[in-house]
Amino acid sequence: MRTEITLFPKQKEFLDSTGKADEVLYGGAAGGGKSYGQLCDALVYAMKYPKSKQLILRRTLPELEKSLVRVSLELFPKEIYKYSESKHSGTFSNDSVIDFGYCDSETDVYRYQSAEYDVIRFDELTHFTEQMYLYLMSRLRGVSDFPRAMKSSTNPGGIGHSWVKARFIDIGEPGKIHETKSGKRLFIPATVFENRALMKNDPSYVKRLCNLSEKDRRQLLNGDWDTNEGQYFSEWRRELHVCEPFEIPKNWRRYFAMDYGLDMLAGYWIAVDPFDNAYVYREIYKSGLIISEAAKAILEAEGTDIPEIYIAPPDMWNRRQDTGKSVAELFLDFGILLYKASNDRVQGWYCLKEWLHPRLDEFGETKPRLRIFANCTEVIRTLPALCYDSRNPNDVGDKVHEYTHAADALRYWASARPMHFEAPDEEEEMLDFEIEDFLGYGILNGEEN
Repeated sequence: MRTEITLFPKQKEFLDSTGKADEVLYGGAAGGGKSYGQLCDALVYAMKYPKSKQLILRRTLPELEKSLVRVSLELFPKEIYKYSESKHSGTFSNDSVIDFGYCDSETDVYRYQSAEYDVIRFDELTHFTEQMYLYLMSRLRGVSDFPRAMKSSTNPGGIGHSWVKARFIDIGEPGKIHETKSGKRLFIPATVFENRALMKNDPSYVKRLCNLSEKDRRQLLNGDWDTNEGQYFSEWRRELHVCEPFEIPKNWRRYFAMDYGLDMLAGYWIAVDPFDNAYVYREIYKSGLIISEAAKAILEAEGTDIPEIYIAPPDMWNRRQDTGKSVAELFLDFGILLYKASNDRVQGWYCLKEWLHPRLDEFGETKPRLRIFANCTEVIRTLPALCYDSRNPNDVGDKVHEYTHAADALRYWASARPMHFEAPDEEEEMLDFEIEDFLGYGILNGEEN
């Protein structure tokens, strides 16, 4: 018999990824044809590889029965496919099997501990935890030579938003296969506008999505991964805040700001133009560096592009018991003279939010005062992921400390250089910081503040 399946390009790309990538994520926005694409892919795989075994998962049993099972019974030809409702399993005429499963809790994954699958499919991956995903990946095994893969589909949002974003979105450009330590990964983005059947049969669907809250609209209509529940920097828009690198003019003022510890050196070079627009144009993000290595890495990265001022957190002025010197003084031994930033966290975050807030610029365009070069990947990855502190909604939560290093460095810069709302006179003296600013901090006079 012959079965015809109609696919739009992104769905076909999802099907074509079999044998090319070990982990594939498809979707982004609502209405992108994710579930249909999953089931079409499962059908093609089942018929192409006799006796193959697949597992398709939703978080709960009702979700499974009302979506995937229902659609599969409409899509899979009854002449070659039989479904057992009691077993939640379907068998094809060539002995290929598709199990429909769910994981309502962390322990539910262990019901699959003796199973073997050629393909495991997660529908709405962000509804699952990372631990669930990684454990079930271990069930991807068998003696056949069939191509094996984890193939998932999802919208942004949900409890798994952050880990899914880190695993598939932050690793690089979408639509390209990226090599990782655990294998090849691919993210295929799709929106409702690419689903021609839905747009034709239900054109009002987009209007209904537009009625959602801003966060939900950005996630479900635009497939925006840079917004999540409790997001602190809700001003963030990748299309506004990230720009392609360009050569910084020599007359622009340059700053360097960092957050330093053995766990991470997060350093950023920031240039400010005559209209008080700032650009984060270079990044250093390395862990395990002692002070001498950190200073060397900073100096090597900047070369002759020397900033006017180096800004650092106040704890770098604490005396070390082993040397009697502060970290700031040890950096000075390598020629890096530091300026002590304020450690008022809330005020610092407020300053940074002002820089990120989109406003009309000098040319009448809506843009933020602070933009980030696309090569500064770590700050682009971590800044949108920061959430409010549950104990203090004015502060950033720091439970996931790995996400705060880059933002802290920008906070120190923003607190040291509050935004000016008027363009400076080009003939004015451009240096905000006088030598007296350093004398009170124990750098030049050897005294503690």
